[in-house]
Amino acid sequence: MKSNAYPQLYRLCEQRYSCRAYSDRKVERDTVLTVLDIVRLAPSACNRQPWKFLVADSDEQRAAILSSYDREWIRTAPEFIVACGIHDEAWHRGCDGKDHTDVDVSIAVEHLCLAATSLGLGTCWVCNFDPKAIAEAFGLPEGVEPVAIIPLGYPAEGVEVPAKKRKELDEIVKWGRF
Repeated sequence: MKSNAYPQLYRLCEQRYSCRAYSDRKVERDTVLTVLDIVRLAPSACNRQPWKFLVADSDEQRAAILSSYDREWIRTAPEFIVACGIHDEAWHRGCDGKDHTDVDVSIAVEHLCLAATSLGLGTCWVCNFDPKAIAEAFGLPEGVEPVAIIPLGYPAEGVEVPAKKRKELDEIVKWGRF
């Protein structure tokens, strides 16, 4: 089922993918700031906004990212943003104490990915990395956890949006009980 109610949003979501090949074109600072300004608008539980987004701006930080996630494709990204969660600032559900840091940061990261897509940029969530190396390279204080690394850049020439394999609505939606 293709939504006709929000054609621009639907198209944007179709275009967003995990980019694993970037051109060497630098992303302009104003463009990075535009993407991050949209991140700022992301909702969070009780509006706590328990996050910081760190833009890698040194060779040491870039090297830490590349060594903490040793894949050849990530080396092509011209920019990296590290999404961090601050557990002490997050909302914790009263009945069981569930920490919503990861939920809130995930919402903000997807805002980042969609904003980047709208500007012709590619992104990819990277969650399989060495958090200790990132924490050290970025000087993260205790209680601040790197949640995701987001490579950011213009997709390499010739890269096409891959076909998405998604479950059908009837596979993911139930009305009433499970």
